[in-house]
Parts: sequence; structure tokens; C-alpha cells
Amino acid sequence: MGSKNKLKRFHENETFANVVQPTREEVLNTFSLKGKWHTFFKNNHPIVLELGCGKGEYTIALAQKNPQKNFIGIDIKGARFWRGAKTALEENLSNVAFVRTQIELVDFLFAENEVDEIWITFPDPQIKYKRTKHRMTNTDFLKKYHRILKENGTVNLKTDSEFMHGYTLGLLHGEGHEVLHANHNVYKNLSSPEEVTSTQTFYEKQYLEKGKPITFIKFKLTYNSVL
Repeated sequence: MGSKNKLKRFHENETFANVVQPTREEVLNTFSLKGKWHTFFKNNHPIVLELGCGKGEYTIALAQKNPQKNFIGIDIKGARFWRGAKTALEENLSNVAFVRTQIELVDFLFAENEVDEIWITFPDPQIKYKRTKHRMTNTDFLKKYHRILKENGTVNLKTDSEFMHGYTLGLLHGEGHEVLHANHNVYKNLSSPEEVTSTQTFYEKQYLEKGKPITFIKFKLTYNSVL
């Protein structure tokens, strides 16, 4: 994407009512919507997040199918989710929002028990050991998700990376969390949830063309003490 297109998209994002672009300082210093997202959507419907939402394909697809839920895509790259934000406006999807910020700040964006469900779609697996702290399902990230999720809230991981799938599954079992569903190839498993197979992201289509299997894990985070 050329720099002119990026600048154009950044400018358009600033005019979109469904896009929130706080500074890092604003997020860290009592973010104005933390615990108050119902005021943004003007309802008390369940909140579902897509972390690292890219172009926002999952955010949009889930919002279209679930009008009684609110969906928020989060990504640091605003030029990417511009497409999702624009589509939501074009289709009058009032249950969609996008936030431009770092994923590691997610627990500063939402209050305890404010989120019902989280989707992590095709994250960078960060395979090198020194990149472990950046894996979106490492222990620190799981604790952040637990803080903002409701008691029975769930997390979904969809990835083409067998490494990420195996790493996450091992960590979940090792820490005693509840794995609700897991398989190594969602398109060859008849038990795969419809919401997993009915939507394909831009990158997912590329992976499938190369014959790469798509994996999926749905889980609940269970901790014996308050974190």
C-alpha cells in the first residue's frame, strides 16, 4: 500500500464515528470508555473483541450475524482496519467499533467483567524464544484477558500455525484452564463451530490456497485467585 493511500485512510478514520484512536497516554491514564462501552454503543449488549483484527473481516462477519452483540476490533494498524470500519458504516452496522492501539493495553481499555468473548485470528506466532513475551496467548496476555472477561467468558484462537496451536494448548493444560474445543484442521472436522468455518480472513484464504490446515481452540480461563 502506497504512503498516499495510508495517509488517506488515516484521515478517513479520523472522520469515522465507529473508530476510536486514543493516544497511549490516554489509554494508560484512565481511558474514558473503560467500563463505559455501553455509552458508546448506547445499549448493554454483550461485548466481543477481535484482537489484532487486521482488515476486520471477523469483526464485520460476526456483527452481521449477531446484531444483539457489540463487536470491537483492535489493531495498531489503522490503515488495515479502515476497510472494516468503512464497510460497517456502509452497511449501517451500529454494533461495530474499531480501536487503534497496542493489544498489550487491552486491560486498560476495558473494566473487569466488561467483555463476553475474545477472538484472536491469525496472530504472529512469534516463534523465536526471545519473542515469547509478544505471543498473544502467553501467560501475561491470558491474565489480561481474564481481568476483562466475564466469569463464563471465552477466548477463541484461530491460526494456521501448528506451533502457536501447540504452544497455546500446552500452556492451557499446564495452567489448568478449560479447553472447550480444539482441532488441527477446522475444514476437515465436522464438529468445527459454524462461526469458525463460515468466515475466512484475507490471510486465511492465502493459507488455504497453499494447503495449510487451519487450527482452532476455544477455551475458558480459570484462576483460583484474583489476579
